[in-house]
Amino acid sequence: MKPIITAFENSPDGGQGLARDMRVRWAMEEVGLAYDVRLVSFKSMKQQAHTSRQPFGQIPTYEEGGIVIFESGAIVLHIAQHHPGLLPADEPGQARAMAWLFAALNSIEPTIVERERVYFTERDESWYRARLPFIDEQIRSRLDPLSARLGDADWLDGAFSVGDLMMVMVLRRLEPEMLAEYANLSAYVARGERRPAYQRAFAAQKAVADAARAG
Repeated sequence: MKPIITAFENSPDGGQGLARDMRVRWAMEEVGLAYDVRLVSFKSMKQQAHTSRQPFGQIPTYEEGGIVIFESGAIVLHIAQHHPGLLPADEPGQARAMAWLFAALNSIEPTIVERERVYFTERDESWYRARLPFIDEQIRSRLDPLSARLGDADWLDGAFSVGDLMMVMVLRRLEPEMLAEYANLSAYVARGERRPAYQRAFAAQKAVADAARAG
């Protein structure tokens, strides 16, 4: 029985690969795991049938047999731990890869998402222009050490891993102008996007968005 994930029926990103089911799709493609998708509307996401799987009424979720998981990081980690291809063979390498996964979610993503939230909810307020530089400085305070750590390497810790997958996905949420300030991080994201598994996942998610637009 194939795993089932949930995804937006009509994604607000319009097929740009930013919705969080993209992370799960990419992980599955990297390990060669076939899957089914249950599309959910914004209304159905808040109903009991979905909230029994995802208490906060969000996507994605993952179901396989009696296993039900929510939160994209937990799902991606589960896939990596049960299918070869996203974690190193040695235990120290696995620990480092998992640390980078959580660094992407906990150290890098929150300030990027905060900038998005402020833009959509506060850009017409008088304090918006004064607040934005402070948020941008917070983001750079995370990107500076990340860029220094990556240096001229292809990936964060040897071969491509689950940590790189999540970090690339998080960095894609950055404003293009800010990402462009870091040449090695820009190249890092582009390298991830060139992976065949990423391209298959992106095409699958975009096909849903295109179908929604077509009505």
